[in-house]
Amino acid sequence: MRNIVFAIISILFLQYCEYSPNTKTQIAIVGGGASGVSAALQAARMGNEVLIIESTEWLGGMLTSAGVSAIDGNHNMPSGIWGEFRSHLYDHYGGPDSVFTGWVSRTLFEPSVGNEILQKMVAQEENITILNGWLIDSVTVVDNQITEAHFFNQDNERKTVIADVFIDGTEYGDLLALAGASYSLQMETFEETKEDAAPREKHPYVQDLTYVAILEDIGPNSLSLVEKPANYDASEFDCMCKQVCTKPAEDLIDCDFMLDYGRLPNDKFMINWPTKGNDYYAEILEKNYTERDSILQLAKEFTQSWIYFMQTIGGYTNLVLAENEFPSEDGYPLIPYIRESRRVVGVDRLFLYDIIDPYALPERTIYKSGIAVGDYPVDHHRKKNPVPKQFDFPKIPSYNVPYGTLVPETINGLLVAEKSISVSNLVNGTTRLQPVVLQLGQAAGAAASLAVQDGKQPRDIDVRELQKVLLDAGMWLMPYMDTQPDNPAFTSIQRVGLSGIMRGEGIPFQWANETRFYPDSTVEISNFEEILTRLGLTGGASATDMVSQEQAISFFAASLNITNQSISEETWYKNTNEMLEFSGDNTPITRGQLAWLVDNLFDPFNSDPVGIGYPNPLLD
Repeated sequence: MRNIVFAIISILFLQYCEYSPNTKTQIAIVGGGASGVSAALQAARMGNEVLIIESTEWLGGMLTSAGVSAIDGNHNMPSGIWGEFRSHLYDHYGGPDSVFTGWVSRTLFEPSVGNEILQKMVAQEENITILNGWLIDSVTVVDNQITEAHFFNQDNERKTVIADVFIDGTEYGDLLALAGASYSLQMETFEETKEDAAPREKHPYVQDLTYVAILEDIGPNSLSLVEKPANYDASEFDCMCKQVCTKPAEDLIDCDFMLDYGRLPNDKFMINWPTKGNDYYAEILEKNYTERDSILQLAKEFTQSWIYFMQTIGGYTNLVLAENEFPSEDGYPLIPYIRESRRVVGVDRLFLYDIIDPYALPERTIYKSGIAVGDYPVDHHRKKNPVPKQFDFPKIPSYNVPYGTLVPETINGLLVAEKSISVSNLVNGTTRLQPVVLQLGQAAGAAASLAVQDGKQPRDIDVRELQKVLLDAGMWLMPYMDTQPDNPAFTSIQRVGLSGIMRGEGIPFQWANETRFYPDSTVEISNFEEILTRLGLTGGASATDMVSQEQAISFFAASLNITNQSISEETWYKNTNEMLEFSGDNTPITRGQLAWLVDNLFDPFNSDPVGIGYPNPLLD
């Protein structure tokens, strides 16, 4: 963890440089990547003036500009703008089956199509302005708050952006670093985080990056080989798949099957292969732009070596760089795929044990301030590190991310999104994936809007108010994959989950982890009594196994000192009676029905306000 000295130097540098012209806005988003776009959409829809400052000519970041157009995770929880984006993909290609073209994902698409969709989504919002081709080089911090950010372009023109709230949507966490926010790099030890999977000794390396390539099949007998890179070394890729192995390879996968990993619509292939593939290790986060460009050129050449190897050794002369997929001179993506960036030290920090069992530490109920959900396992790419090290990561259920991970511990006027939120290095292995990042951006956009509208700092907004906005926007805040928004009790289930009154069951399962609420299951007496205890009620139902609708309503009526009839005559009950199929008799009550009753009768979501800044008893 550190405060970057360059921020101080940059501020001093401002005394001698003139930045013009000035642009003023309510919310400035530095980086038009996955989180930046979703932040802009959400903030604009809430009526705020939004400015996106993006270094490339595209929108979408890793989704599009980096070519990682195979969605990882959240297939059963298409939350918020992630689900909206996926619906547009379905409309473009012709439905879910049309984008289930490769085996790594249920949603694959051409990067250029993804960019077109995002551009259209943004164009529909009149409150969004985009500045393309600008890089940040310094910020102004006054009384511990960002007030201005300063940019330059390839023509060495200068621009100053003044905003009420800034959002860091960069791929590297550049804005937070320039602002002087504390942040983490590399992997923490067990002593630092008390995560069982963390190393006992320092492992001072970040995850491998990848310069992705999109290839297309142009048919047999092609001789359109890529140029052989100067640093080409065939041994780097030996035994990547069965047909290109120089030793017996019965246990290796077939090369055709490997390529189908990232098969995209229209006979294109995303090359983002981890095993003896085109992952590349580079210390890049603390480098300046010129140094990064030099390093990334080597990463790009390494991917070109991969292509040359497959064309010559593998015989895949039919596969060439896809023509016109990217607006780049060489046909490669506009940016690399960065898996690990600077991670801000936030008001909250999410650790692996918070995900494994969110209820394990009663004094650390960070799930109550959840603003995004994920279900991807902890997945690190470390095979190309100077000291390759594979960790025994535990299986995790689906999880949510608390709002405090977006809020820097000290700096005001700033929210952090993308892959730079306040999580441990281990947890970054799951929160870095596209659907989660899209949600983090949407939450940041909503939080920034509330801060502007209420005249508050992001750290001081009402978290429950933020969660209401996100639920109204169609987001999951509790990771209950078995309860979809078309369930009439969906919002109630989310709200009682966020209050901790009713809880789901986490089920780690391969690459699609779950937490189930079981909305259609009947309520057992033991579970009913647990729920009553959390509500601060005593007593229970006089039954031996399952609780009936009549018993639940009678008990709640007595607790509220009203009659069963007064409950059933309430307008909210009458309007929902048929939808939830309440009969009020001895029919066993389901968990979904009980959640709806608890939510509407006791309103634990609003009666249990949530702040940010939870203690960590394992570290204190």
